[in-house]
Amino acid sequence: MMATNENLPPNVIKQLAKELKNLDETPPEGIKVVVNDDDFSTIFADIEGPAGTPYENGIFRMKLILSHDFPQLPPKGYFLTKIFHPNIATNGEICVNTLKKDWNPSLGLRHVLLVVRCLLIEPFPESALNEQAGKMLLENYEEYARHARLYTGIHALKHKPKSKTGAISESTTALNVDMKNVVSSDKVLLPPAPLTANTAPRVSAANGQDQNVGPLMEPTIGTSAIQKKEGAVTTKAQVDKRKMDARKKSLKRL
Repeated sequence: MMATNENLPPNVIKQLAKELKNLDETPPEGIKVVVNDDDFSTIFADIEGPAGTPYENGIFRMKLILSHDFPQLPPKGYFLTKIFHPNIATNGEICVNTLKKDWNPSLGLRHVLLVVRCLLIEPFPESALNEQAGKMLLENYEEYARHARLYTGIHALKHKPKSKTGAISESTTALNVDMKNVVSSDKVLLPPAPLTANTAPRVSAANGQDQNVGPLMEPTIGTSAIQKKEGAVTTKAQVDKRKMDARKKSLKRL
């Protein structure tokens, strides 16, 4: 990898190239480094919110800015994703001893990134940059966690693929495709002949069942020509009603 940034000495660029290659090949748990081959002065990383914390299921992007005096001076760290955390200011600046008084030139980028992720697991409210978050963490952890989860859900939640068409729309589509064949379906019965005084069904008081009309109603063979004509007139309306009833029953089963 070749870097064109002139703010960094050649020996530092060489060391950074080696470190970044190692981070890319064997990334730390929950951390993915984004490398710009043409500029090593700014290092980006995506950090997964640790499980069991208010940041769980979130992806937080941060950056490390390396000065010309790196590694003699520590990099400056910033969160680009909004986060509610005692040690991260509202402008994203990170406050952690590793990047300040505890800095050692021998510390590599991997160590820095791991320390930042550990900060999401164990904040230090005593040295808070976000005073509201620090005070809330000390006085009411549940309220602090609620705020942190809210920020995570709004700004850092992992994107999920859009779900496919629901079962209801799929079922209604299937109903529409073969609706022209609904009369011949074995689930939709032929309409009964129009009822007359002689053919009207009698309901048994004992079991509530129709004594004359079975589950499959066919036009009576001996009906008069007038009855057949009346049946033909009403058949279309009855079939349409049965289509609608079949559709409603299918949707209720979903």
